[in-house]
Amino acid sequence: MDVSAITQTVVATITYVGLRMLGAVILWIVGRALIRVALRLTSSSLAARHFDPTIARYLGNFLNVVLNVVLIVAILGFFGVETTTFAALVAAAGVAVGVAWGGLLGSFAAGVFLIILQPFRVGDFVTLGGVTGTVKEVGLFATTINTPDNVRTIVGNNKIFADTIQNFSANAYRRVDLLAQLPHDVDHREAIRRLRERLGRIPNVLGDPGPDVAILSFNPSGPVLAVRPYCHNNHYWQVYFDTNRAIREVFGEAGFPVPEQHYAIRTRP
Repeated sequence: MDVSAITQTVVATITYVGLRMLGAVILWIVGRALIRVALRLTSSSLAARHFDPTIARYLGNFLNVVLNVVLIVAILGFFGVETTTFAALVAAAGVAVGVAWGGLLGSFAAGVFLIILQPFRVGDFVTLGGVTGTVKEVGLFATTINTPDNVRTIVGNNKIFADTIQNFSANAYRRVDLLAQLPHDVDHREAIRRLRERLGRIPNVLGDPGPDVAILSFNPSGPVLAVRPYCHNNHYWQVYFDTNRAIREVFGEAGFPVPEQHYAIRTRP
């Protein structure tokens, strides 16, 4: 046995594999850097053309996936793997994954339709799949939402597309719905006049359409007023809390008594 020949063969093999591994690592690092540059340039180009942020982010995600797949194929080709064989394996794996993960592909298809139809955009305040918040990103398979209590929530696109979509930012204004309980012995016309006057002084309450104040229903304590000012969606919670405070202050300043339930009890001899 020629030990020297075996040693030379082992050293040559290790050197060859080591150089290939080093080349693959360098190719991966350089490729990832080029991908980041390409994504940054694409994002800047779309932003300069005032492209819709929702579509821009979606295209960025798609481009990121495609470029990473191309990089992996290039690295495998560097190791001598036939790319045609790899493509066949990817196609076969895609069929298997499609069968096993039908819901994931459904989310992808739903995401495409969400981009095309655009029922909402990035930055809109919405209710999607039972989750209410501000849309931060529409991804390939899911949409990211920040809820009002600052919790990042991810909802699958197929669930969004199959459920009811509420977009609170689509219209120029929205209505704040509150109730005000009156006692039986209070003049409802005086209470309505006072509330209308105070609502008009609350910041960001719209004058057109003006606030609605009217009797909504009755209960054992007395009439119940519907108090409904209108405002832009960005000022909703400010107007909501200010209106609640206005109801309390108006009734207190007017000296209205605390609502009490009244019952009439009659006895028979």
